[in-house]
Amino acid sequence: MSHKLVLTSLLAMAASVAPLMPGAAQAGERSGKEVVAATCASCHAKGAKGAPKIGDKKAWSSRVALGLSSLTQNAVKGIRAMPAHGGSPDLTDLEISRAIVYMVNRSGGRWAEPARLEDLAIERTGPQVVKEQCAKCHQKGVGGAPRIGDREAWTPRLKDGLDNAVRAAIHGHGGMPPRGARADLTDTEVRSAVLYMINPAAAAKKGAPARAAPPSAPYKSVDGINVYLGFAPAETMRAFPEGSVERSMHGGVPGGSGYYHVNVSLADDATKALIGDAKVDMSLQEPGGTGVSKTLEPVLIGNTPGYGNYFRMRAKSSYLVTVRIQRPGAARPVEVKFEHRTY
Repeated sequence: MSHKLVLTSLLAMAASVAPLMPGAAQAGERSGKEVVAATCASCHAKGAKGAPKIGDKKAWSSRVALGLSSLTQNAVKGIRAMPAHGGSPDLTDLEISRAIVYMVNRSGGRWAEPARLEDLAIERTGPQVVKEQCAKCHQKGVGGAPRIGDREAWTPRLKDGLDNAVRAAIHGHGGMPPRGARADLTDTEVRSAVLYMINPAAAAKKGAPARAAPPSAPYKSVDGINVYLGFAPAETMRAFPEGSVERSMHGGVPGGSGYYHVNVSLADDATKALIGDAKVDMSLQEPGGTGVSKTLEPVLIGNTPGYGNYFRMRAKSSYLVTVRIQRPGAARPVEVKFEHRTY
């Protein structure tokens, strides 16, 4: 598999995670410990190339809030200096997920190592998530948790909008740990669970959707080109060491607030080879706004080519992202659109 660079935001979190029993690997499949020893430890044992060091609780805490599914996706595609699949194409998604759990648990976490690929499924409905996890507190209002269906209790929690309520559930709030202590819940599943708890009767109506519509994926394939999109706040880029590629590209990290580094990685769908000789332009437009367009400059991190630049974006805003790709010799540019929301 080709190396793909995807920059993602590192989100802050509360450190507590509820205890979970470890899973067991099936015959012929490698455990998390085995994968880490064979592949991941080359960087994560000493924190090389900015990788979070195994045992460093602070370094790993900022990753844990993303959840197991998102961390697995990042590792499968590659992120910053880490190549796709950690540079080992033979690793399965399940084995990568186990390795992540092993490193998290050696760094203060208490996650369950998935035993089957089905454990990583992301098709759970709001009622399913609530029954399996949320009801433990929200059924009886343990610790002040708003009870399921208690509109009066939920109303003040929605004064700043549903998105803020969902973010609070994702990152943890008060006595509730991030994702309700279920690291494998996706953002979409958390949202579906919150919607169900606010008004379970609406979800039970015939024809009503059980889950919220999933957000646009940061990957699309158009006209034979695989396009990967990633965002990282300027604060994340400033955290890299002085002299690193991440700190110096595009003339350095801009000062001021609200800046994000936007990265696009391209791969040929037929050959899976990375594309490093294209001209890439991108525009960001808020609904009803005029938009901002820039050329994405070629970048090379760990021998992995990509295209990036800094954009200033308003908090709590939705953007239409349009990427235009012109390959040498191609008759016309390829255009792909994404939706992105800042928080």
